[in-house]
Amino acid sequence: MIPEIIMKSSFPTISLPNFLLPRTLHRRMLLLMSLLLGVLVSITWLLVSVLVTSILEEYIGRNALNVSKAVSLTAEVQQGLLNQESTEIQAYAEAVRKSTGARFVVVGDHEGKRYSHPVPERIGKFMVGGDNARALEGGEAYISKAVGTLGPSMRGKVPVFGDSGKVIGVVSVGYLQETVQEVTEGYLQRILLWVCGLFLLGGLGTWLIARDVKLSIFGLEPAEIARLFRERNAILDSIREGVVAINDEGRVTVLDHEAAKILGIPPESGIGTPIETILPQTRMLEVLKSGEEQFDQEMMIGDIEVVVNRVPIWQNERVTGVVSSFRRKQEIDRLAQELTQIQEYSEVLRAQTHEYSNKLHTLAGLIQLGSHKEALDLIGRETSGYQELLGTLAETVPEPLLSAIILGKYNRAQELRINFQLDPESRMIDIPENINREKIVTILGNLLENAIEAAQENSSGKRLVQLSMTDFGNDLIFEVEDSGSGIEYESIDLSLQHGFTTKSGAGRGIGLSLVQENLKYLGGHLTVVRSSIGGMRFTIYIPKHPISAGGAG
Repeated sequence: MIPEIIMKSSFPTISLPNFLLPRTLHRRMLLLMSLLLGVLVSITWLLVSVLVTSILEEYIGRNALNVSKAVSLTAEVQQGLLNQESTEIQAYAEAVRKSTGARFVVVGDHEGKRYSHPVPERIGKFMVGGDNARALEGGEAYISKAVGTLGPSMRGKVPVFGDSGKVIGVVSVGYLQETVQEVTEGYLQRILLWVCGLFLLGGLGTWLIARDVKLSIFGLEPAEIARLFRERNAILDSIREGVVAINDEGRVTVLDHEAAKILGIPPESGIGTPIETILPQTRMLEVLKSGEEQFDQEMMIGDIEVVVNRVPIWQNERVTGVVSSFRRKQEIDRLAQELTQIQEYSEVLRAQTHEYSNKLHTLAGLIQLGSHKEALDLIGRETSGYQELLGTLAETVPEPLLSAIILGKYNRAQELRINFQLDPESRMIDIPENINREKIVTILGNLLENAIEAAQENSSGKRLVQLSMTDFGNDLIFEVEDSGSGIEYESIDLSLQHGFTTKSGAGRGIGLSLVQENLKYLGGHLTVVRSSIGGMRFTIYIPKHPISAGGAG
């Protein structure tokens, strides 16, 4: 299980009440991202407004200062101040004012008395604002804000120097604050249009992002995602299969405890690593490229034999990862063994019940007819035949699975009135521990069942099935013969293919193919020839010490 990490913070968290928040993730994202976008746009607008206002005021102030400097250097102004003649100064100042767009161009003497003004009646009066000291006394050129007779204005102040270098006057060029605000508002209106456009574009982008997020999480809400996450962890903890998942880069994203146990690594160490580093012989990358599922594949992980399933993860018609589950084959074989035993015992009991029911009815009839001798003879024959088989199996085939399958097929043959003969010289004691018993049972069971069906079709002669076994030498050898009609030699190879059959009905044609598949796993082989009793003789050879057994995936 993936551990839960709880992080504590000393910082207080601020959250909106639940009743103020939309219930769906899509709407919450729209609301929160819209609020965030609105805050960012507002801050941007405020900063831009301040910046634009500052820049424009700086520009207008410097423009006023430059005009003042130009006026202070003209001969008309200097001579007019020396001669105390205002007519030429007024005419020149008004011309400059009109040409530059300034609200006023005022020239004053060393005492601040006006020699020019947009309102002629105010010529000869002292300048208003109280901001002439730096120019008249200090000889500085500067920009100031003051309230004059025309209202609040931004002014450029420049001293006028005589030939001796003494300050003889001052030039003041000003723009009213109303004018500055009008110019600023004009620029801000255009900027506001751009900001509104960006807000709308951001809102559209926010909606698209929210929709994409909703689609990527399949329309699930956070609570549902959390519940699915907890369920996934619970499922991974409850199953006994190893589960490994990788992304489209081949890196591990899921590694449960069973998989980590089989791989021999800590669960947390495998997350994020390339799959080849922890599972070199993996075929998950093949599935990642091809997108084809793989089921019930046998492979070796170290010295552990496992059965593997690999399934691709599809998203938007593209493989984005692979999930692989595997389980120890030993556990599967144990379950198969238990199931096989139960199945075979059930078949034995069913056949015995049916057969002995018929025998009991026969005995009852003989007794009612008074044929006591015939009844005793029947009891002796049946008892001796079955007891003889049980005794032979107990001595020559101590393996319970093999004995059960043989006994079951014997009862099946007796039920169908087929003579089942076990070679008295048979012996199957020396079966190495490394050989899979379940696969031998599968092979022998299918061969005997096919032989019984073949013998059953013989209506003209004796219906007979013979079985012989030997464990002498380096191989385990089983021979199964029947008195059926046999198989043409050109059809023998076809009979080993999955689905090929000469019989009618569904579910046919898989017996011999299963025999071939299991023999391949055990490293054995099969021979098929004509039998001396009429049908076919199937001989299987299973090496006691195969060079390689099973597939390593």
